[in-house]
Amino acid sequence: MRETAAERWSRRVVLTLLAGFVLVPLYVMVSSAIKPLQDVQAAFTWWPRRPTLQAFVDMWSTVPLGRYLVNSLLVASVAAIFSVSVAIFAAYAVSRYRFRGRQVFSVTVLSTQMFPGILFLLPLFLIYVNLGNATGIALYASRTGLIITYLTFSLPFSIWMLVGYFDSIPRGLDEAAQVDGAGPLRTLFQVVLPAAVPGVVAVTVYAFMTAWGEVLFASVLTNESSRTLAVGLQGYSTQFNVYWNQVMAASLVVSVPVVAGFLALQRYFVAGLTAGAVK
Repeated sequence: MRETAAERWSRRVVLTLLAGFVLVPLYVMVSSAIKPLQDVQAAFTWWPRRPTLQAFVDMWSTVPLGRYLVNSLLVASVAAIFSVSVAIFAAYAVSRYRFRGRQVFSVTVLSTQMFPGILFLLPLFLIYVNLGNATGIALYASRTGLIITYLTFSLPFSIWMLVGYFDSIPRGLDEAAQVDGAGPLRTLFQVVLPAAVPGVVAVTVYAFMTAWGEVLFASVLTNESSRTLAVGLQGYSTQFNVYWNQVMAASLVVSVPVVAGFLALQRYFVAGLTAGAVK
């Protein structure tokens, strides 16, 4: 069916509104980042009267932004890597093997997503503090404790997502590999995983973003040395002032790793790599 003129104009109007909804806040953020603080606090203007990049220089000294950036990258990356590594083995076992308790395990994994995260905040805090007092293992106010916390949140959903993706991969690939003498691990790493790259990448991005933007647990389970970006950006708000231009500048800078990662991995989100794999 050919698109009518009314449908074409309706589509253009809707896309224009959606683009404005996304781009206007981004423009305000960029314009505020290149304004002096006095101009940001004054009446709003669409175009900076005195553009300056001083906020991009001052933001590193107002708060220890570099340390927060390193903490966030380390915590999010390690949590994502461990989450995906464990989820691959668990999801492959659930997808390919039939064992006692398989259904219960799957339901239990999925049901963990029904509980709000705030229910686990106090128990985790008490576990980390008491464990540190009893054994000397410092999990509270440490990056290790935060990694474990994010791992427990992203792992169940990662398993659930990968089970569905592994189920979509033809079992004939496994059978062909077994005929050639490949064992379970070799079949997983050399046959199934190459075909499941889009799903693994999607799960990795999800696990990374879960840890990257989390605020609640990071604000309670960290201190000044282990604080992440999501909490550290609050340091630009003091008792007497809020450095809005530096907040906007820092928000733009810390968005670069995430945007770059999405652009680099975008092509892996296209499914269908297994099309035609089995003749």
